[in-house]
Amino acid sequence: MATSRYCVFSHGKDSEPWGKKIIAMAETARSEGYTVESIDYRGLDTVEGRIAKLVDGCKNLQGELVLVGSSLGGYVATAASSFLHARGLFLLAPAFYMDGLPPLRPRVVDCPVEIVHGWHDDVVPLEHSLRFAREYGAALHVLDDDHRLHGSIRRIKHLFEFFLISVDLPPELVA
Repeated sequence: MATSRYCVFSHGKDSEPWGKKIIAMAETARSEGYTVESIDYRGLDTVEGRIAKLVDGCKNLQGELVLVGSSLGGYVATAASSFLHARGLFLLAPAFYMDGLPPLRPRVVDCPVEIVHGWHDDVVPLEHSLRFAREYGAALHVLDDDHRLHGSIRRIKHLFEFFLISVDLPPELVA
């Protein structure tokens, strides 16, 4: 019997659960055999409330879990990843080390992480993703785009597809 696989998306602060990037990546996840969910954080003003909603939204998912987050959703997905025993984290311009956000727990991540960030991001400095990638050994893809990454959706879909495939591979085949 095949294991159930889920891909759960977390949108950014001022975004929505089925924005342009999430719709595109959801198509990719489904083509790789994942059931797709997207958490609606609209109306939740606290990071703690968003993390709790993500954990609650995933508590009944039995199987393998990949979390995807954009901007504040990247921070939320990362903060919840070890609680949810995620198999992987795919992050778009994650809001790491931003003023007003609590620091992440030490060793918060225990799964493969891939980050996509734009060179021209004027919301979350690229240096924040570089710092996180260095600390956690995460892959970092820097694209000629801004915070929204809307000019790179096709490329993001390819990176995401490779990430989903690599999560299934033995570690020695990914390196």
